[in-house]
Amino acid sequence: MDSGGWSRRRFVGALAGGVAAAALPACDNSPAPAATPAPEPEASTSPSRARRPSGPRPLYLGTYTSAEGGGKGIGLATYDAATGRITGAGTIGGVGDPSYLAIHPDRRTLYAVDERDDGAVTAVRLSDRKVLGSRSTGGAAPCHLSVHPGGRWLLSANYGSGSVAVHPIDASGALGERSDLVRHTSPPPGPGQEGPHAHQFVTSPDGGHVLAVDLGTDTVYTYRLDDKAGTLSEVAQAHTRPGAGPRHLTFHPGGRYAYLANEVDNTVAVCSYDAASGRVEVGEAQSTGTGSGTSYPAQILVTADGRYAYLANRGHNSLTRYAVEADGARLRLLGTVPVGGDFPRQIAFSPEGTLLFAANQKSSTVTVFSVDGANGELRRAGESFPSPVAVCALPL
Repeated sequence: MDSGGWSRRRFVGALAGGVAAAALPACDNSPAPAATPAPEPEASTSPSRARRPSGPRPLYLGTYTSAEGGGKGIGLATYDAATGRITGAGTIGGVGDPSYLAIHPDRRTLYAVDERDDGAVTAVRLSDRKVLGSRSTGGAAPCHLSVHPGGRWLLSANYGSGSVAVHPIDASGALGERSDLVRHTSPPPGPGQEGPHAHQFVTSPDGGHVLAVDLGTDTVYTYRLDDKAGTLSEVAQAHTRPGAGPRHLTFHPGGRYAYLANEVDNTVAVCSYDAASGRVEVGEAQSTGTGSGTSYPAQILVTADGRYAYLANRGHNSLTRYAVEADGARLRLLGTVPVGGDFPRQIAFSPEGTLLFAANQKSSTVTVFSVDGANGELRRAGESFPSPVAVCALPL
């Protein structure tokens, strides 16, 4: 495996300036975050009207354990749903380079990638923080994973080798041996890329397809997942303009449109999605509002009511806010706000959509914003929370 692309993904601008040392309390004798019941389905509820829960809520933090100043495993914390204040609560050890995290629909099991040359995915039972074991992804540097809505399959993307994998999930939440692995061999790599680089693997809102975003081939691949065998069948490809470097896709709650963050050329694009065929069509590239400098867009989110979208910009160290118009068919740039950290690698909403968390890799911090449901404005909520090489924040 040529690790050049992996090195660029993991370290581009991220560690060159050094990493601020930060630490969470050790796992020993630290109480686990309180368990959280599965939330009610997110309809088109405005965040401003969503009911805020009382008491501390769990927050899980991803890191690179092999990086200088990195963490010791998966960080444990809690947050106040009203104020956004974060409190450290320990570490789950025994998981190497858990750079991205996902939760099972029943909220009992946490999954992490092991972003290493010999990539793996790991399951952790949350009731007692027991590591249930790891399984090989069959590729290098897995950087994203998600759980199929039915809770029976784990989907993961191997950045280093440009492949996607499927693992079965048993009744305990543990993972079985890989049921499929598909490498992106066509089309050929885009400008400046030495090979495919799968960066995300998610399920469409209708549940009929799974989609893989590949930065190296400038392509979004659509597959059908056999829900009994856990195997993949490709049904469509959608191509960005050459050299765009698509990284992350998120769907509008209406299900007909999605928004694509392009890392390499610093753009976003509105995509249409046809549920019957699984076909995606990529629209024109649009500005991120960050100017002409290098920015590396990371992740894009859309509110549950479908009115606003937010983009994390790493070089610019900002969050771009868009108004979503025409039932999801258009994005209108509203402006940017400073993220309050360095190199925002990943962003996530709290379940109610009232808070937005940003994991800032170079500054080793997590910043929190209150989301105004009326106009989509973001306002800082409290002080930054120190978290070693923060690359993922998962609030429950």
